[in-house]
Amino acid sequence: MQTSLSTLLDIKYPMIVAPMFLVSNDQMVIAACEFGATAAIPSLNFRTPEDLRASLKNIRKHTKQAFGINLIVNASNIYMKEHLKICLDEGVDYFITSLGSPKEVIKEAHKNGAKVFCDVVDEDYSKKVIDLGADALIAVNSGAGGHAGNIPASILIPKLKRMSPIPVISAGGVATGEGILSMLALGADGLSVGTPFIACSEAPVSKEYKQACIDYTAGDIVMTTKLSGTPCTVINTDYVKKIGTEQNTLEKVLNHNKQLKKYAKMLTHYKGMKMIEKAAFASTYKTVWCAGPSLEFTDKVEPLKDILGRMWSEYEEAKKRLLE
Repeated sequence: MQTSLSTLLDIKYPMIVAPMFLVSNDQMVIAACEFGATAAIPSLNFRTPEDLRASLKNIRKHTKQAFGINLIVNASNIYMKEHLKICLDEGVDYFITSLGSPKEVIKEAHKNGAKVFCDVVDEDYSKKVIDLGADALIAVNSGAGGHAGNIPASILIPKLKRMSPIPVISAGGVATGEGILSMLALGADGLSVGTPFIACSEAPVSKEYKQACIDYTAGDIVMTTKLSGTPCTVINTDYVKKIGTEQNTLEKVLNHNKQLKKYAKMLTHYKGMKMIEKAAFASTYKTVWCAGPSLEFTDKVEPLKDILGRMWSEYEEAKKRLLE
């Protein structure tokens, strides 16, 4: 099907398998691309610059389709400039920027012919990145996993479509073909979908993490500020209940201090990412698993291509029902 996203990236299905911290990997990107969609990986999934470069080379060896890299563009990511250069050297097709100003990424990416899609949660920030030259908006709504927005898709997408001269990609709350249809009906030019793929066969995370996505429901998703200082959705495990979801008084004070805020955010982000990393790959009682409410529709571990295939088959069926 043709939308401005599928045309922009020359893909059959206008869907990005969203970049997920510690979840996304080479195999998932390759599988998505070979299906006819696309996928991205967070640059921070790699321990060293050499690992990042090796991954990009491996993906390109196995597919000629467009794929992307997610860059955190605020002060917490001290590797941003280095990662950006490596990605440009290796010919990454597009970047997804999060949690900061994409100005430098847009400037450098466009020199190399790469596209830049910016995570946005409201109209004000959307205007800023459009003025900077962004190629598409990723409208992160209140149903998203990870760093979710505050506005429901039913309001956010039409609002952004009315003011945006560039494509609007919906992010959040979709795990079914009916969900795809609803986002496209709202005017979205494509979708960024993450949570349904946490339990795919290719994902490198532990079987406990995958099983949690099967066992827990949308009602078990809570928002926490303890991981990065920015609200982030996690599964409300017993450990999350124990440690709470709000920063302590000292953390809050540091994060609002003009002189110390930058370093406090870096420390909070580092501690939070280490906490997620420990839970993602090993069985531990300290379980902090990121996911969105769309895990409601995860009921088994299966190959990524099967998840994509089911979602797009459901979309076709939903479209037929609507036209009957």
